[in-house]
Amino acid sequence: MPYGILAPMIHATNTPGALLVAAAILFSCLLPARYSLADTTASGDLSPRQDIGLQRDLNKLVDDLGWGQMIDEDTMAIALVVLETKGYRLAMLNGRHMLYAASLPKIAVLFAALVAAQEGDLVIDEELEEDMHDMIRVSCNPCATRVMARVGREKLLRILQRPEYRFYDDEGHGGIWVGKDYAGRAAYRRDPLHGLSHGATAFQVARIYYHLYRGTLLDEKHTAMMREMMANPGISHKFVKGLSKYDDLELWRKSGSWRDFHADSVLVQSPTGAYILVGLIEGANGDRQLQTLAAAVHELVQSL
Repeated sequence: MPYGILAPMIHATNTPGALLVAAAILFSCLLPARYSLADTTASGDLSPRQDIGLQRDLNKLVDDLGWGQMIDEDTMAIALVVLETKGYRLAMLNGRHMLYAASLPKIAVLFAALVAAQEGDLVIDEELEEDMHDMIRVSCNPCATRVMARVGREKLLRILQRPEYRFYDDEGHGGIWVGKDYAGRAAYRRDPLHGLSHGATAFQVARIYYHLYRGTLLDEKHTAMMREMMANPGISHKFVKGLSKYDDLELWRKSGSWRDFHADSVLVQSPTGAYILVGLIEGANGDRQLQTLAAAVHELVQSL
């Protein structure tokens, strides 16, 4: 159900008002309107449970933009995490539906390289550090392929599936997958659930950003390295372009596009707070839709 637990009942464009109210009451019984990290999991992880108020706002935003059919057809997925001092609020549409994500999973290549370095299995020399920067900031494909080779392609996938990370779960909804070099050669290992070479769910990408923001993804040294490598995006399109009219924003970002598949992800720090936004789209106008989404979500977050 693309609109979450009560998807058909809270789709504003095709739901009678009375049923919408009833759905909201039932949904409010399932989870609190606001909850802290302590209310979700003991480990402080990002839970897939949606906040009822923020979910309603995101549903309305998508309906107002005329994208409800894309949600229903599973060609659009969104995750929004509003970060608070002691907690967060999550809303998502198709958040656990896996789509082809092009270069966005390079964020997982970066993460795996830093895990390997943290564990003493990889030395980040000057050449590797430059490749890690460039594969994120300017989405350099040869750079990403070289980093994957240094980490080890199979080891990278094992890191993503480790119990302590669970960024890909072949017994659940999948997640982030990198089973092909960023080069012309064929995939060496497609994801077990969907057969994707470079795939992601919006929720699992949001989890990486969430732990990066909280400082719980890696140790202090390697968390700082990852934040620095993802800062100051070098390509001004999609989310970055949509947010360009707003002042005093700090962005940590990774995007991707291939043919009609478009993806973007960002951690936004503004003077009034921080939030995470992830969008995955299959459609010819996906790049422009992501630009529109970023601006609309920023306005929404500022109004909360």
